Amino acid sequence: MAIRHVISIAVLPGTVMIAVPIWIAQRQGVRFAPPTDIQATLICVAGAILLAVGAFLFGWSLFYFWSRGRGTLAPWDPPKTFVVAGPYRYVRNPMITGVILVLLGGAGVVRSRPHLAWAVLVALINAVYIPLIEEPMLEERFGAAYRKYMKSVRRFLPSLRPWSLE
Repeated sequence: MAIRHVISIAVLPGTVMIAVPIWIAQRQGVRFAPPTDIQATLICVAGAILLAVGAFLFGWSLFYFWSRGRGTLAPWDPPKTFVVAGPYRYVRNPMITGVILVLLGGAGVVRSRPHLAWAVLVALINAVYIPLIEEPMLEERFGAAYRKYMKSVRRFLPSLRPWSLE
């Protein structure tokens, strides 16, 4: 199980959150520079907060996929059971929300428009992919429970109150 997780993390979020941003930085000559004014400082601090929150949300989601769902984040090795615990009580796609927050945060920390563009592109791709491909597959696998969940829990923006399947 651990090897399956490492492979799925390396292939998917590893590429999106690490390999592509490194490639963008090298290609665009982006390097971290300490902020020199209040605006740059605020952007850098906000970016660091978003990055930390996103990494936490991603890790929390991954833990629940492994511990409750007995699967990985990869579409070729999905959880075996319907996971509606932990972060999934607040948002339907906490992993993607976490990834997007990490990308936005990283763009803020280095104050990079190309990195911001990458974060927006990843968000747009998922805004199309998830409702058109992923959600119909989940609805087919988990039926009425997933339909009820979809009606009650937002796709990307977490709610303040947890939801329960009961």
